Amino acid sequence: MIEGGDGKSMLSGVKVVDLTSVVFGPYASQILADLGAEVIKVEPPHGDHFRPGTRPAKTPGMGSGWMAVNRGKKSIALDLKNAEDATVMRALLAEADIFITNVRGQAMDRLGLSWDAVSALNPAIVYAHCVGFGEDGPNAGLQAYDDVIQAATGTTTLLPRVDGNPRPRYFPSLIADKVAGLHAAYAIQAALIHRMRTGRGQRVEIPMFEAFASFILLEHLGDRSFIPAIGQAGYPRQLDPERQPFPCSDGWLSIVAYTDGAWGTLFELLGDPGFLDDERFQTPKDRFFNSAVLYRRMAELTENFTVADLLAKLRAAQIPAMPVRDLDDMLDDEHFAATGFFRRRVHPSEGDYIDMAPPVRFGDAPMPPASPPPNLDEHGESIRAIVRKGAGGTAK
Repeated sequence: MIEGGDGKSMLSGVKVVDLTSVVFGPYASQILADLGAEVIKVEPPHGDHFRPGTRPAKTPGMGSGWMAVNRGKKSIALDLKNAEDATVMRALLAEADIFITNVRGQAMDRLGLSWDAVSALNPAIVYAHCVGFGEDGPNAGLQAYDDVIQAATGTTTLLPRVDGNPRPRYFPSLIADKVAGLHAAYAIQAALIHRMRTGRGQRVEIPMFEAFASFILLEHLGDRSFIPAIGQAGYPRQLDPERQPFPCSDGWLSIVAYTDGAWGTLFELLGDPGFLDDERFQTPKDRFFNSAVLYRRMAELTENFTVADLLAKLRAAQIPAMPVRDLDDMLDDEHFAATGFFRRRVHPSEGDYIDMAPPVRFGDAPMPPASPPPNLDEHGESIRAIVRKGAGGTAK
């Protein structure tokens, strides 16, 4: 128990019914589980579409992607078109604090699980609907996946602005799903606070399109923010093709001369302090608009150093820098080792596996490791038994 706290997790006692799949919704509900909520994941009889993964796991349906976004949850398989299973679902919702779903609205209506139907059953429930597009717009009801949202928000045109290759391209990450999941997690908790004040439940709509647009356009709406526009969309610093990791004799370094005063220190350290005497670099504005030239000269000079030597010099000068790491090397990172970020755990069916700790820490409430990601319907029998008894509570 943490001194001064009550020994309970932040969302201890909060019950969540999770009817989501793939990443957007499951990422949000995993955050709630990490914070101590009881999350019951309702899956179709064949399981979440994300279960199989890219390569066969020891147990079918326990792929690496599934494992990454479903810790701390209990699984029950329900066919919601079946009357008996629909009754189980309604019983769970009657006792829940939160219902989170990414099933499209028309399908929820057909299942009898619309906001109107669920709030009639449980007026205090927080009904979080993870949708593709805001439901008051012409795209309401359309399917949305990460690739679709990257395209629709202009994100696929960012790399062409950097390298001149006109072909639109995706960022190689489920970035829209994960960003939208974070929006869902904070929105749900805000609705819980509202309920604490008022006693009222509410429907919360989290559209992936709008959530990701607000994220990506924060800097990239750029000079189109003004009326009339004073320039083009896009944040020049992020789109500078020369602002890339710099080559050393034995690897690559990310170096950030973010403050204007750092340029003089940096070029002195690299062995060419006179380079900044050029008329193109006499003022901060000059240096900003000619930064590509500065970056090109940096890339020529950094090749004279090893990664370790240059990194030591940069850190001594308090210029931010980090070596470029390959994905396959991340498990060996000494900082992560010291902070316990990667946790080696044992799964009941899959054996040893790597789990990533929640990245946030609370000084007055514990966040112990959550239970391992569940097998399909792993907790179905115990949850059904509680429902049959007509009693609320936690399925053990």
